Amino acid sequence: MAVVPVVDALIVGSGFSGLGMAHALQKAGLNNYVILEKAAEVGGTWRENTYPGCACDVQSHLYSFSFAGNPNWSHVFSPWHEIQAYILATAQTLNLRQKVHFNREVQAAHFDEHSGLWNIRCKDGQQYQARHFIMGTGPLHVPAIPKIKGLENFRGKVMHSAQWDHSCELAGKRIASIGTGGSAIQYVPEIAPAAARLDVYQRTPAWVLPRNERAYTRVEKFLFKAVPPLRQLYRGFIYVKNEMRILPMRNPAIARLAELLARIHIRVRVRDAEIRKKLTPDYTIGCKRILISNRYLPTFNRSNVQLITEGISEIGENYIQSRDGVRRETDVIILGTGFVTDPREYMQGFPITGLNGRALLDAWANGAEAYKGINVAGFPNFHQLVGPNTGTGHSSVIYFIESQAKYIVDAITQQQKSGALYLDVKREVQNAFNEKIQQDLRNTVWSSGCNSWYQQADGRNFTIWPGTTFAYRRMTRKLDMAAYHVVQHSPALKKQHSA
Repeated sequence: MAVVPVVDALIVGSGFSGLGMAHALQKAGLNNYVILEKAAEVGGTWRENTYPGCACDVQSHLYSFSFAGNPNWSHVFSPWHEIQAYILATAQTLNLRQKVHFNREVQAAHFDEHSGLWNIRCKDGQQYQARHFIMGTGPLHVPAIPKIKGLENFRGKVMHSAQWDHSCELAGKRIASIGTGGSAIQYVPEIAPAAARLDVYQRTPAWVLPRNERAYTRVEKFLFKAVPPLRQLYRGFIYVKNEMRILPMRNPAIARLAELLARIHIRVRVRDAEIRKKLTPDYTIGCKRILISNRYLPTFNRSNVQLITEGISEIGENYIQSRDGVRRETDVIILGTGFVTDPREYMQGFPITGLNGRALLDAWANGAEAYKGINVAGFPNFHQLVGPNTGTGHSSVIYFIESQAKYIVDAITQQQKSGALYLDVKREVQNAFNEKIQQDLRNTVWSSGCNSWYQQADGRNFTIWPGTTFAYRRMTRKLDMAAYHVVQHSPALKKQHSA
């Protein structure tokens, strides 16, 4: 296939990250860009996750773009299909769809320091060239499949929550749900009533807090639509309220107050004392992601639901055997085991090479890191959205996406105005930034001793931003050229930089 003309920016992914980035480019008048999407539709995780009860655990009026308010959310926490419909409508209204090249899965990307261009190759053989290469895929798109002895021998239905098969009839079936994370606490209450038996296999309990699940009234939705400043004020109220959640995260002593509320929630919702004990974590609240639900805990009051904490020893053709030797006949296995979150794992098979042909995964051999979660030393004009240490445990990730998109636009604009071939963040600047991040994570709940998907195998937290969201926005308000090697077209300067 012929190489397409050079674009100023190439975005991978058309979920919230990719579309937010595209809007920021268009707003700045940078219209020479494309979005590559592996699927046939936009939406990202909200296109993929359609399991029963699927919804966001951040309030919808905050979990949406600031530039594309929606007065018609049905609930405080709206279901997945409303979020996906919102994404589709936003892409259409803002004329972003026309920039998306669908069914184009990126396979590799290589930076050419002589031309200052990224060469991107897709799985179907199509090639692109771009001055700026932007990853908007996010970390939650590769399902984590547990390595359990005999899983491949099971003759019944096996499905991951992110690959839900709606043609699979669950009524009257003996169902096993493996995992008790953010997805499981949503689908378990939904499927339990129809199941003949539901076995919930729990490795580690999660702290669960009550959730304000109410629907918005017709009057509220009318006012949000008729008086936009009222909706914006309401969004601001939610933002401030959520921002207060950082206090217990940064101070384990304050976290004990939230932990007390969670213990009361368990006590009120679960009748059996032994089950309550099994559902109560032994780690500081917030160390793992806090889950919110009013329906999950009461599910264990049902006679057809069993909580199994002994662990799985093996899976046979029609059964699961726990480590205490009990064998339970099973028709359907649902894997609520989350996603592969370490980019060193989910980016295997997707080589990205920078200066001197160095692979990104080699640069990340000791752990994924980036400057401000966006740029990586040795990989010029390469940008990430929701990159290392920009996850939030207390607010909306879309706030981070909008901050990062603005920063990347500033990088592109400053690079163009300076006439530079490319910008490459200085390694010492990146190192200092990440040392500060790890220092700030100390003495927080995220470093209080549990194992979570926030961490890599050696315990280093590569996921969480340890500060406030407004501190991150202030930090990304403008690109500081002094933090970057500014490489001009001059071969002499390029040679000096590479030396």
